[in-house]
Amino acid sequence: MTPIVLSLVAGLLLGAGFGWWLRAWTAARSAPGALRGAQTRLSDAERTAKNMVREAEIQAKSEVLKAREAFETSVKEQRRELNETMAGLNKREASLAQREQNMDSKADILDRKEEAIDRKAAEAEQTAAEGRRLAKEAEKLGAEATAKLEKLAGMTRDQARRDLLEKAKSEIEGDVGTLIRRARERTEDSAAKEAQKIVVGAMQRYAASHIADTAVKIVSVQGDDAKGRIIGREGRNIRALEAATGCSFIIDDIPDGVIISAADPLRREIAATALERLIASGKIQPQKIEEEVESVKRNWDEHLAKIGGSAADEAGVAVADDETLRTLGKLRFRVSFSQNVLRHSVEVARYAGMMASELGLDAQLARRIGLFHDIGKALDETHEGPHAAVGAAFLGGRGERKEVLDGVAGHHGETGDPTVYAALVSVADAMSSARPGARSETGEIYIGRMSKLEQIASAFPGVERAFAYQAGRDLRVFVDPEKASDTDALVLARDICAKVEKELQFTGQIKITVIREKRCVEYAR
Repeated sequence: MTPIVLSLVAGLLLGAGFGWWLRAWTAARSAPGALRGAQTRLSDAERTAKNMVREAEIQAKSEVLKAREAFETSVKEQRRELNETMAGLNKREASLAQREQNMDSKADILDRKEEAIDRKAAEAEQTAAEGRRLAKEAEKLGAEATAKLEKLAGMTRDQARRDLLEKAKSEIEGDVGTLIRRARERTEDSAAKEAQKIVVGAMQRYAASHIADTAVKIVSVQGDDAKGRIIGREGRNIRALEAATGCSFIIDDIPDGVIISAADPLRREIAATALERLIASGKIQPQKIEEEVESVKRNWDEHLAKIGGSAADEAGVAVADDETLRTLGKLRFRVSFSQNVLRHSVEVARYAGMMASELGLDAQLARRIGLFHDIGKALDETHEGPHAAVGAAFLGGRGERKEVLDGVAGHHGETGDPTVYAALVSVADAMSSARPGARSETGEIYIGRMSKLEQIASAFPGVERAFAYQAGRDLRVFVDPEKASDTDALVLARDICAKVEKELQFTGQIKITVIREKRCVEYAR
């Protein structure tokens, strides 16, 4: 760039010199004014030349700066790429170094494990050799001990083994027989259930209500919340109900009700009444349950009178004496071959009244005798003799007419010369008892077996009460904690089990639970 500028400047200077000479020559020929004009133009030319030189220098510097910036930018880009390449190489080098270090560590670990395995193998071999040595010594000592024992006992090992097996066989023979019997009974029970599917069609009409009434009672309960309150936290409420009433409470078999099951219908009715009151009050807890059950028992005579009054109204017989009504109400909780005695008495009264009307006899008197004909069955526990005679004696003490007494006493022909009303009631009694499905001997035997189960347990000393649950499959025995310890309770359970197996015939198995509970109660005043 510099030679070009210098040439340009030289050219300009030469041109300027030539122009000056030309102007000087012209000026020499022209007037002095022309000299001044020449001088002015010379100064202008010099100024122009300086400006051109300055512009040329500025342009040259600008080009130099642009070239320098382009070079520096290129250098920076190359340096940045070089740095990135070096960083990647350094990172890869570090990774390779780390891998190499890890491989060295794993190699060291493998070497140590191999050494440990070799050491343990050597120890195991040494232990095995020691074990073989000890086994040989033990075998030798065992042989010596066996020889000494045979010498002392006077018999060989085989003889001792046979003797021991014979003794064990004699001891477990009874248990094996029991297990075989129970297995056979379980098989028979399974076969009986299959047979029930075939004969279930025979259980029709009136028998259904009596069978259900004999075994269970249903209390209406609306909603799962009410059932949850009956069960209580961790089942404490239902356990308190079962302990206080002696009944089994089945919660989930029907959607809107609770099934109360017990062999004794009196206990079922007390449990049902107490449960209905507890549900109505909304307060169901163990202490409240016990109080309500005791309250029902205290007011039981009034409840019995209501039951007797309802039955008398249904039979169309007017009864004013409260004791007679209470005794009549007790028949609600008596069964004869699974037939409810109170329902049977109402039926006999109805049949006797209808037949008396057809024969032109006193229908009112016939209904009265029919209603009272089995009232002696409510007094069997406290009076001796046939129920007909016992009932007549009771009614005589309550001021009943002679015709009623004769009819009640003679309805089974036990007085020798029964009256026409006694014969009429006897026929009605046979009609009610002999109609299809009215009675079931199997149900009576079932109830008797459950009652016998409770009687066996109650006969042992220290037993406060005993309840049979789940159709006789579960027996719960409550003992006096002051008279029986925990050890006594364990022995008592075994004794009851042995007596039940000896005196009762049953299928399957019976669970016997002895409960020993001690309560300490104080009152803060």
